[in-house]
Amino acid sequence: MKRFALVIVTAVVCHSLGAAESGDAGFQLKQTIALPGVEGRIDHFALDPAGDRLFVCALGNNTVEVLDLRKGERIHSVTGLGAPQGIAYMPELDRFFVANDKGGICKIYDAKSFQTVGELNFKDDADNVRYDSATKKIYLGFGSGGIAVVNAPDGKQVAYIKLAAHPEAFELERPGRQIFVNVPDSRHVAVIDRDKGEVVATWKTDAAFGNFPMALDEANHRLFVGCRLPSKLIVLDTESGNVVAKIDISGDPDDVFYDNKRHRIYAVCGAGKIDIIEQAGVNTYKAFAKVDTADGARTGLFVPERDILFVAVPHRGSQQAEIRCYQAR
Repeated sequence: MKRFALVIVTAVVCHSLGAAESGDAGFQLKQTIALPGVEGRIDHFALDPAGDRLFVCALGNNTVEVLDLRKGERIHSVTGLGAPQGIAYMPELDRFFVANDKGGICKIYDAKSFQTVGELNFKDDADNVRYDSATKKIYLGFGSGGIAVVNAPDGKQVAYIKLAAHPEAFELERPGRQIFVNVPDSRHVAVIDRDKGEVVATWKTDAAFGNFPMALDEANHRLFVGCRLPSKLIVLDTESGNVVAKIDISGDPDDVFYDNKRHRIYAVCGAGKIDIIEQAGVNTYKAFAKVDTADGARTGLFVPERDILFVAVPHRGSQQAEIRCYQAR
């Protein structure tokens, strides 16, 4: 009887582990949109929720691909860009801002005609972009260490915040006044006071480096930082700056998202996985599941209002470029 019970327990455990590894417990693939002819790396996304359009920075292809989510197909390519990295959509004026690595140019487009309506020159490596709808401001990281503040309606730069080195992902508190910025070359997270327009603190990530992606749980004062050396998710207390948890994740993370509804963190990793981390308490985190994607699929966009995670799959070998749409479960 004991041997029979052990067989049952072993079978149940193996099934559970298999489900966790395959991602059955976390996501279901809902839609795949092909990107024929798109080559190279794919970087960040923006969503037009009213128009059901997804804007995709095809960095290696020097284009922004515009996808119709209802039709499940590409409807336009914005060409002539210089390694587009970051993008933000402004629904009030139906415009989008595209930050380019080459030359540091940020181009502003009308989202109906796809014509250029403005341009900002940051000289070098214009990267991540965020839009604050409450203040109608665009925040854009660029160059060897700065975040530009742009008045979105007229496309004019109104402020500059100096950093120690090039900024990667950053998060705006809403309604708080702080900005948290990954500065991997300086091996810290910078804390900016938006009212003062300056860095007021820097936090270490406890011997984990290559801090590129980031997500924020503002209600619980927790900041999630994805590190590559080694591959870990670092959890910081935003009231003290202390590290409160460290969790092993898959290699090459480039996007991290927080799902407030399910109390989960999603790390999109270039090793071909979406790592799902469960937030059991504000200081307690555990690996929940890993979803297989594809080699190099390391960027995405989580839309909590739709319970959808978009993931970019680049063209590698027989795998063609595509955008995958996963439904959170």
